[in-house]
Amino acid sequence: MQNVEHIGIAVKDLNISIPLFELLLQTKCYKTEIVESEKVTTAFFKQGDTKIELLESMDEDGVIAKFIERKGEGMHHIALAVEDIEAEMKRLADAGFTLLNTIPKKGADNKLVCFLHPKATNGVLIELCEDVKRES
Repeated sequence: MQNVEHIGIAVKDLNISIPLFELLLQTKCYKTEIVESEKVTTAFFKQGDTKIELLESMDEDGVIAKFIERKGEGMHHIALAVEDIEAEMKRLADAGFTLLNTIPKKGADNKLVCFLHPKATNGVLIELCEDVKRES
């Protein structure tokens, strides 16, 4: 693990939440992105070395909509940067952690991602993130 890559926050409406977080963090949202595989629209903020990702569901049956229905808006996950996501996935699976996907998938912000089941991490959803290497 390299560092905390970002903190993900589930929100009902990015149109309300983006201005709120711009005011709170005193910085503009630098990027919005749709992640079709997760049925979410994301918005990213960076203040110093800290990144915040807001997640709005694109579908009433999506994982973010269901999360908000059960728990309300709030922290959804902590993302950890890794150098080699496949090696980390193997290491963690071998150590007994439950992976929510068996191969890395494309996530927001040019990342490959894998989630760990929160039952194995004291109730916190953990996302592993590896920067996608750009071919020259």
